[in-house]
Amino acid sequence: MTADNSGQDPIGGNGPDDARFASLDERLKAASAAEKARTATAQRKPEKGYKQGGRVLTELVAGPAGGALLGWFVDRLFGTSPWGLLVMLVLGIVVAFRNIIRISGERPE
Repeated sequence: MTADNSGQDPIGGNGPDDARFASLDERLKAASAAEKARTATAQRKPEKGYKQGGRVLTELVAGPAGGALLGWFVDRLFGTSPWGLLVMLVLGIVVAFRNIIRISGERPE
């Protein structure tokens, strides 16, 4: 029996289990390092190409939506329904495509 009356060798003892604990500790450290290396590559930030795609999508949605909203407001303000909406929607689409062409000219790294 040991001094703490638990019936087991203490972990820090000099019994035959020390080699097994050391081996287990080494394997756990190796597995932990391998997991860190694996998850580090999976959690990288997106490449610039993905960022460009997000910008293109934003322009494609925000341009016409902003133009339509502004046109609707102009129609309400001046009573020119539906012409303000149509004109501003077309202008929003033109501006969106101009920005998309400009973004596509940038070089992704």
